[in-house]
Amino acid sequence: MKANCRHASVKLSDGATLQVKLVGEEASTKPLLIALHGAQGVSDHREPLRSFDFLSSHLRLLVYDARGSGRSDDKGPFTHERWAADVDELREWAGADKVIVAGGSYGGMVALEYALTYPHRLSALILRDTWANGVLGVPRCLNSILASRRIKPDADRQVRAWSGNIRDNGDLAAAFMEILPIYTPEDTTGRDSPSAADQGKNGGAEDLILHYQTHNFCFTYNMPRFDLRSRLTEIKAPTLVVCGRHDPITPVMFSEEIAEHVPNAQLTIFEESGHSPPSDEPEAFQDRAWQFINSIVA
Repeated sequence: MKANCRHASVKLSDGATLQVKLVGEEASTKPLLIALHGAQGVSDHREPLRSFDFLSSHLRLLVYDARGSGRSDDKGPFTHERWAADVDELREWAGADKVIVAGGSYGGMVALEYALTYPHRLSALILRDTWANGVLGVPRCLNSILASRRIKPDADRQVRAWSGNIRDNGDLAAAFMEILPIYTPEDTTGRDSPSAADQGKNGGAEDLILHYQTHNFCFTYNMPRFDLRSRLTEIKAPTLVVCGRHDPITPVMFSEEIAEHVPNAQLTIFEESGHSPPSDEPEAFQDRAWQFINSIVA
């Protein structure tokens, strides 16, 4: 049976309008999963929809373009606090008392912020290839990019990107597209190419809906202030942490750190994956996600 799909423009309390897609049966008794995209200012709801749509037969799945991304409003602030508050307003809009929150990459950082700010609203947490500390994560990622033998990026452009000094949307597109090959494990057959989920985070460069100001804010304001390591023990909800063994963007060490300190966390490392196990090893990822969901949903 094909799941129902509802598109909506949701106006939040501060006047910002977000573009939302709610997939699954309309019955509000179904558990709600809100899945957050990464790469704010570059990505949009299409990535988490591809990653978690398979769950919509048993859950209600809500995906959306974060403020400052995709086709949602550019109304700031683009802080983690505001993005976490947006998640909670969407939970309330969808009529759910509690919510399962999933986030990949930068979306995982926002998911962690939500878990710590709204613990009474969180029923479970799924984190994919993310980190809890931007001060260490950003330079570690930039080092991986510049040291990679698989790509030949423009070093100055990558420094602009990861320091939040991108000049315009064209500069952002070039910075993002030139590093795509390292998002997936190296193909030893010589057919190395980005995964479906991460190729432009949606498709080719022409499919990107870019907001370079949002991206810059993430790396000039949010990342220098982002360090939740000392608070991870406060997260009491069941938590699944997944990551790809060959991910140079958010290496395994960061997922291991999160799983070690969150009391109810389970860690799964996908041995054949890069930055996106849902696309690199879809069957294995779906099996693991079902296992986790079945353990928390009666």
